[in-house]
Amino acid sequence: MTETSYPPGARIEVRDAEWIVRTCAKTAHDGYKITAVGASEFVRDEDAVFFTELDDVSLLRPEETVLEQDETPRFAKSRLFLEAVLRRTPLPQTEKGLALADRFLLDPLPYQQRPAELALEGLRPRILIADVVGLGKTLEIGLILAELIRRGRGERILVVTPQQVLEQFQHELWTRFSIPLIRLDSVGIERIQREIPAGRNPFTYYKRIIVSIDTLKNEGKYGQHLEKMDWDAVVIDESHNLIGESSLRNKLAKLLARKTDALLLASATPHNGNSESFAELIRMLDPAAIADDTRYSAKDIDHLYIRRTKISAEVRDQMGGKWPDRGPSVPVRCAATPAEEKIFEELTQVWLAGDQRTGGRVVGTKNRLFPYTLLKAFLSSHKALAKSVANRLKNAEEPREIDALKTLQGLAAKMTDDDSAKLAALVRELQAIGVGPGSHTRAVVFSESVETVRWLTEVLPKRLGLTASGAVEMMLGNGMSDQQQQEIIERFGLSDSPVRLLVTTDVTSEGVNLHRQCNHLIHYDVPWSLIRIEQRNGRIDRYGQTRQPQFKALSLISEIEGAKDDRTVAEKLLVKEETAHRSLGTAEAVTGEYRAEREERRLIQDLLEGKTVEQSIEDRPVDDFLADLLGSVGADPVNPDPLRADVPRLFDGSKAFVKEAVDTLGLLKDLDDDGEMLAFEPPADLVHRLSVLPSDYLRTHDVRKRMKVTFDRDLAQRKLNEARKTKTMWPEIAYLSDLHPMVDWVTDKVLVRLGRQKAPVVTAQVGEPTFLLQGIYSNRLGQPTVVEWMAVTSAGVLDEAMTDVMTKAGVGPRMINTGRKFDLQPLQEQVAQAVATARSHLENRRSEYEAEVVRPLDAYRGQLDEWQQLTLDGVHISQRGRKEQSVRETVERQQRLLDSLKITGEPLLRVLAVLVPQDGHR
Repeated sequence: MTETSYPPGARIEVRDAEWIVRTCAKTAHDGYKITAVGASEFVRDEDAVFFTELDDVSLLRPEETVLEQDETPRFAKSRLFLEAVLRRTPLPQTEKGLALADRFLLDPLPYQQRPAELALEGLRPRILIADVVGLGKTLEIGLILAELIRRGRGERILVVTPQQVLEQFQHELWTRFSIPLIRLDSVGIERIQREIPAGRNPFTYYKRIIVSIDTLKNEGKYGQHLEKMDWDAVVIDESHNLIGESSLRNKLAKLLARKTDALLLASATPHNGNSESFAELIRMLDPAAIADDTRYSAKDIDHLYIRRTKISAEVRDQMGGKWPDRGPSVPVRCAATPAEEKIFEELTQVWLAGDQRTGGRVVGTKNRLFPYTLLKAFLSSHKALAKSVANRLKNAEEPREIDALKTLQGLAAKMTDDDSAKLAALVRELQAIGVGPGSHTRAVVFSESVETVRWLTEVLPKRLGLTASGAVEMMLGNGMSDQQQQEIIERFGLSDSPVRLLVTTDVTSEGVNLHRQCNHLIHYDVPWSLIRIEQRNGRIDRYGQTRQPQFKALSLISEIEGAKDDRTVAEKLLVKEETAHRSLGTAEAVTGEYRAEREERRLIQDLLEGKTVEQSIEDRPVDDFLADLLGSVGADPVNPDPLRADVPRLFDGSKAFVKEAVDTLGLLKDLDDDGEMLAFEPPADLVHRLSVLPSDYLRTHDVRKRMKVTFDRDLAQRKLNEARKTKTMWPEIAYLSDLHPMVDWVTDKVLVRLGRQKAPVVTAQVGEPTFLLQGIYSNRLGQPTVVEWMAVTSAGVLDEAMTDVMTKAGVGPRMINTGRKFDLQPLQEQVAQAVATARSHLENRRSEYEAEVVRPLDAYRGQLDEWQQLTLDGVHISQRGRKEQSVRETVERQQRLLDSLKITGEPLLRVLAVLVPQDGHR
């Protein structure tokens, strides 16, 4: 039996009604799953899902197409219908160019389009985006998802991010791309539990979801739901957090990798210095990419991986003045107060003296790093030191250590806030940059210690005169809900909110945007990690920053001989990070360590051995292999601009299409159009579609009652900027990109206006009747593999593309429809022959189409064979049986994937319209 698929745009008959296919995907047990919208009278505009094993689904025969004369002015109904078909038909598997890169609310920067170009080149869109901090990975992800949606491969999307960036990510995808995501944070989960039937899988109820990895991990019930789900695209942000075979995050990521077609991983710190761990991430993208976990290069995997820095040539050239170079990292030296000097003296002579101390070390060998824990806590604050001492006293057993801890405890307890040199310096620095009452200047203050953050949040408002509620915000990790974290970040990004100072731990050092209203960052204490310093700085030094980022670090200085104050480590690391940033674009590869925790531990071990910071960094062997992976991969493009798709269209953009459709079909009854903005009360069926929009956006502007949209990019950007000056991030006027639900709604309304299996007849500048047909070959997944737009005359299929034929025939808004009636019967009798001619054309070219499709599949088969052989080479005989089984299963799974991507079945043909000479058909 010939396998049949149902490409998007096809008309089908199910349950005695006609439907238009939106998506079609192969299922494991129920044949094809078809989502469709009703086209015939009783089901018009209704959404439905059908399974071919459960429903009798019939493709409407193109030979039975009924022609009808278009009587609308300028043949608007026909032109709109043809444009709607062009829009609704997904770009085929063979189209690798970008179709929508310049259609969104963002600067059209080629470097941000490169990841989409790379994703579309592969058999499946599966890549790791490893651009360094601040280059715009969220925008790059949005562009890829947009291209997948245009190809009919982005219907079901799952985005997984850290919980503190959920709303930020959701906001960017909606305001920039018109891609709505349902947010499943703690509040979202409660809402969904109220809205959907008990026990219902939320992942089937909503098509596009954003959720934190910790929510998935902690909500055990979601695991069983995920097992039953398949996705078109899965995005995992900060994907370096997935590394670790035994972690629950890792298991969830591997599950999602198996259950999706497209997989997009993003991380500015993509590996932990271990080649096997990095190979683990790459295998999620392609299980047959790496044969030997210990021997592979960036070149081996550059089809799956892209990494650029701010100094990469393309990035630097395109940034221009849009992203000012950062200022220097300035240490602000604070002379220790007498109370602090007593603690320095105690730490130096008792805890850090080591074997030189009378009576030997205070702690045993297994705890030899702990004195540096105390030192780092004190360099943060006396409050942090007191907390560290109290925690240690709970478990200390040796009398010497207990006595020493109690001495420190007493010294810390005697310190008052006025005894803190750093606190006094912080207040001076904040006042100097303008943080205070009556000023709009904002700053972010980082500390590694929760106790320090709590203390600063308590004491700073009075000292700075910031007595208004909410002027000083505190951001912590544990102890704060995801909703609280998101609200704090949102308030800090809104210009009219009262917040002037954000005091935070490193919970905000990954992925969070703090640059919208802020260009000042102060390290209250400096992490002993170049990676962490760079991550912190990247919160305000990132794409979209309009002012020069300014960095300062408080440096506590002691006069005690031998004291390890902030000159010992912190100031030297600041210099190293700044030098690496300016010369290499990133600090990661400098130390030979690729995780902040390991970098710090290694540094402390070297200090214990008597090395300086410089010696510790310089003595570390640089692994050329890992440095290669953290260098610039894909930073030197062959072409100056990414490849553009050949997208057929009849209208000059969405604005012309939507406005003519609304006007001609009378879709909106109370429309206000001032030339820039459209405002209207959305009809009920459009309101239903709006339910998937971000809930905060719906609540803020109540767009279900009054909707405001625009095609004007400048207006939309202005409104987005203004929104950041109000009490919400959500602009009141939405940008109508090609993906906006309203544009989709208009497209569907146009498609269902044409009668059942009808095709319009249009008079145009042609010499003889010209039949316009669509021809599609699909793969076994139901995805269009080849799409041909054909113009057929008595001479056969014309060499010119269908849209070119229409252009030459004068099909456009200046057409004149006289409304003169003519006999359609002679044309009707030619329909079957036109279909036969088009079918013969497609079948004659099938081998050509297949060769184009099969070429990359065969190349991958060769790679698969090589991988199989290399993977088994050198495997010890005791492990060979298990390894062979694992390799065989991987090869079989990948072979099935390749088979599913080949052309299958007969071509689907559809008669779209007939152009006839203006003096009547011949």
